[in-house]
Amino acid sequence: QVQLVESGGGLVQAGGSLRLSCAASGRTFSTSAMAWFRQAPGKEREFVAAVTWRRSTYYADSVKGRFAVSRDNAKNTVYLQMNSLKPEDTAVYLCAAERPSYSSSSYSTPQRYDAWGQGTQVTVSS
Repeated sequence: QVQLVESGGGLVQAGGSLRLSCAASGRTFSTSAMAWFRQAPGKEREFVAAVTWRRSTYYADSVKGRFAVSRDNAKNTVYLQMNSLKPEDTAVYLCAAERPSYSSSSYSTPQRYDAWGQGTQVTVSS
């Protein structure tokens, strides 16, 4: 059974930092792309960042230069370092794992991912 468990969310003031973690289990993730999405109340789920198994990284324009995604395959864990946080970053952040053998050039589409965590709340106060 595939399981993704996020942690590290919380309440932070604008300009602050948080580091999210996503622990994966249930199948081999070392050759899968991993991604972070977020969903704010009343809004659609949106792509935040992705890291391939070769450690190439992709970011939404809204977080470029502020967020950094990384992975530790030995620990089956993906991280999202979030700096210079803004109130508009407030959302539930979800970790996702790429479905096996998916062939597409886009890492930002939710359809690429077949395993999702429950999410961790990030709240940024102004």
